[in-house]
Amino acid sequence: MTLISVSKVGVSFGATELFKDITFTVAEGERWGIIGRNGAGKSTIFSLITGDRAPTVGSVARKPGLRHALLDQHRAFEGATTVWEAGAAAWRDVIALEKRIAEQAMQLGEMGENVTDAFLEQFGRDQERFADMGGYEYHARVDAVLQGLGFDAEESKTRLVASLSGGERGRVGLAAQLIAPADLLLLDEPTNHLDLDTTTWLQDWLREANETVIVVSHDRAFMDAICTHILHVEAKSSEWYKGNYSQFVPQRAERRLSRERELEKQRAYVKKEEEYIRRNIAGVNSFQAKGKRKRLERLPRLAPPPGDPAAMSLEFEVAERGGDQVIAIKDLRVEVPGRVLVDDFTAVLRRNDFIALVGPNGAGKSSFISTLIGDRAPAAGEARIGSSITAAWFRQDLADLPLTKSMYDAIQDQRPLWSRGQVQNCLGAFGFSGDEVQREIGSLSGGERARMALALMTLSKANLLILDEPTNHLDVENIEALEDALEGYEGSVLLVSHDRAFLREVATRVWAFDGTRLQDFDGPFIEWEADRARRTGTR
Repeated sequence: MTLISVSKVGVSFGATELFKDITFTVAEGERWGIIGRNGAGKSTIFSLITGDRAPTVGSVARKPGLRHALLDQHRAFEGATTVWEAGAAAWRDVIALEKRIAEQAMQLGEMGENVTDAFLEQFGRDQERFADMGGYEYHARVDAVLQGLGFDAEESKTRLVASLSGGERGRVGLAAQLIAPADLLLLDEPTNHLDLDTTTWLQDWLREANETVIVVSHDRAFMDAICTHILHVEAKSSEWYKGNYSQFVPQRAERRLSRERELEKQRAYVKKEEEYIRRNIAGVNSFQAKGKRKRLERLPRLAPPPGDPAAMSLEFEVAERGGDQVIAIKDLRVEVPGRVLVDDFTAVLRRNDFIALVGPNGAGKSSFISTLIGDRAPAAGEARIGSSITAAWFRQDLADLPLTKSMYDAIQDQRPLWSRGQVQNCLGAFGFSGDEVQREIGSLSGGERARMALALMTLSKANLLILDEPTNHLDVENIEALEDALEGYEGSVLLVSHDRAFLREVATRVWAFDGTRLQDFDGPFIEWEADRARRTGTR
C-alpha cells in the first residue's frame, strides 16, 4: 500500500529555486534514506511530506489518516516534567484515560451495591477504548525504547527533563518519536547523539518495527543496515535507487556512465548530421539536407549527468616528521568531581597510529583528550607528549573558531604573507567562494563551521591530529573527502567518532572504554568490531 506519493515537486523561495522535479513513492514497510549535500533541501522534503510546506509546483499525496512522527527540533516536550513523561508524550490521551479508569475503579469500590448500570457501562466502554488505543502495550514500549537509547527506564520516571544535557535531550526526543503511535517515522540525523551501542540498538529496532521509515542521514553504515531505498538529492533534482547505501553507490556510477555514453553517442550523431547538412544544403541533395535539419531541430537534446559542486579538497601536511613516541601514557588516572573516568591506563601512541577512541556517551572521552594534551592535570600518573610533536585539535563544539572574524581574516591571521588570491584559493578548496569569504564565522551553519575548522587545521601542518566528532556536521561527500585526506596523512591521529563507516576506513588501532578502564586493541576498527561481537554475542 502506498503511503506517500511525491510527483514532480519543486520548491522555490522567491526567485531562488531550491529543487525541482522530485518524484518518488513510499510504500508501507519500506525504509528510505535521503542523502545529498548540506543545503540541498533534504529537511524541506520532510516538511512537504508532513504538509507543513506546500510545494511551489507538483503534488504530494498522502494515504488518508496517515500518522507520522517527526522529531521535535525544539525539544520542548510539551510541558513534560520527567524523562519518562517526555518519552511517552504522544500517549498523553491514553495516559489521561488510564488515570480516569483508575479513578473509576476506586469509585466502583466505594459504591459497592449502589453502583448504577450507567456507571458500569461507561466503565466498560472506557476499558474497551483503552485497549483499542494500545493502553496495555505502551508502558512496555516506553520502557524498552528509553532503555535502548541509554536511559534507565525506572530512573526515568523521576529524572527531570531540566537535568538533561543537549545530547540527552536529543536522545529523549528520538525516543518520543519511536514511542509515538505512527505509520511513518521521519528521522532527521537520528544517530547524531548516539554512541556505537545505541546506534546498533536503533538499527535493530527499525528493522523489526512495523512502521515505514524515511531517514535523512550521513551515517553510511546506518543506512547500509536499515535502508531498502535511497533518494539522492543532487543538482536541484533527485533520483531514487533500490537497495541500501552500498548498493546505491555502484548503481549511481552505472547510471552516470550510461548517460555519458548516450550523450556522446548523440553528440557524434548530431555532428555527423550537421556536417551532411553543411555540405548539401545548397546542392543536389538540398531536399534531404533540409529534412535532416528539421529533424535535428526537433531532436530532444540530452543533458550532461547532473552534478553538485565538488566536495572540499583538503590535504594534511606535516612540518616535521616527529618522533616515534607521540604520547607516552603511564598509570594515568582521570577524574571529574565525584567520578573516576579513566584509571591506571598505560600505553604509547606511536607515529602513524590512527587510534579510534570509542565508548558510550558520557564516558569521558573529551576529558581524557584534554588530559593527554596538557589542558587539564591528571589525578595520577602522567601523559607526556614527544618534544617534536605539534598537535592540532578539532573540537566537537568547534569552540576554537574566532566567531567575530570573517573567514578571510581568520586565514590571513594564520598566513599573513599570503596574497588575496592565495587566501581565496584556500577557502575555495573548502567550498567558500567570492564575497562569501567575508562572512563572519559566527553566522555560518554547523557544516560551514566544520569546513572552516578543517581549513584552519590544514594550515597548522601538525604531526598529531586530534579529531573529536569531525563528521557530525559534514555530508557524505565531504566525509569521504576527509577520509581521502587522512589516507595520505603522514602523522598520527587520535579520533573520536560514532561514524562506523568512517572508523572502518581510517582507524588502525582502538582504545575502548570499559567502565573506568581503557582497553588497547592493536588492530583496525573493523577487527575490533568483530572481536567485540564474538565476546558479547552481539551483531
